[in-house]
Amino acid sequence: MAKPADVSTKKLISLAPDNWVRWVTQIPNLVAGEILTSEFQWISRESDVLIRVTSPQHGEFLVLNELQLRYQSKMPRRMRAYAALAEEKYNLPTYPVLINILKTGNNQIPTSFTSNLAGLRAIQDYRVINLWEVDVNIAFEQPLPSLLPFVPILKGGENESTIREALQILRADEQLNQLETVLAFFATFVLESALIQEIMRWDMTVLHESPWYQEILREGEARGEARGEARGEARGELRGILSSIEINLELKFGDNGLQLMPQINQINDLERLKTILRNVVTANNIEELQQVL
Repeated sequence: MAKPADVSTKKLISLAPDNWVRWVTQIPNLVAGEILTSEFQWISRESDVLIRVTSPQHGEFLVLNELQLRYQSKMPRRMRAYAALAEEKYNLPTYPVLINILKTGNNQIPTSFTSNLAGLRAIQDYRVINLWEVDVNIAFEQPLPSLLPFVPILKGGENESTIREALQILRADEQLNQLETVLAFFATFVLESALIQEIMRWDMTVLHESPWYQEILREGEARGEARGEARGEARGELRGILSSIEINLELKFGDNGLQLMPQINQINDLERLKTILRNVVTANNIEELQQVL
């Protein structure tokens, strides 16, 4: 069975920082220096990774990496704030990059923040990388080991042979073999659970160690806390879990998944709803969820 591991964003990027910063910026000859703290006076986020880099053409600057499981509408304003805070703290220009992991719709994701108040403008451009648009071969050829756990959701990476190749590379390297849980989690979006168990050779409960699985659960808890202030703590948490179930049903199964929500909305048992959420994450098809219900 795979052991618990440090699979944080910082850990992933630190596997090959030079190749990473050259890829996200598309600036050749970049050399990565230290990975700096992204803790500012008011905010700190584990998904932010700041890297000091140097370039013959551009000198020394910062690359701000923001990895999001799913794009959120507040990200343009947040990218503006993070870039400004980084520049203020380290007195260096900043190249911000927003990396979105899972596709949530067909709307175009903005690449800048703009505002205009009485003729005073604020503009912050940033680069957007959507992993579902990234050719899977990049992970193997550059090489970019940081992308290997995301192979199942990269463009062209959904087939079994490619996922097996990525797993083989991870297992052959002591520094990489702890990333199996991340690879397995994203494999649940494209392969059946039985096949994933056969490939990985361990029980699917190990997926619960994945930081992205934990983020999905935290979404429900956060929504519950916010709504609990107005509706009472217990009911607020219940509504938060229901919201997270709805998001993930749509993400994995589209409109067919959302057709289950009227039935799920009738359930008031918090523990049962948490079980349903876990099953949504790992289910292969609607039929499996209907059996759970």
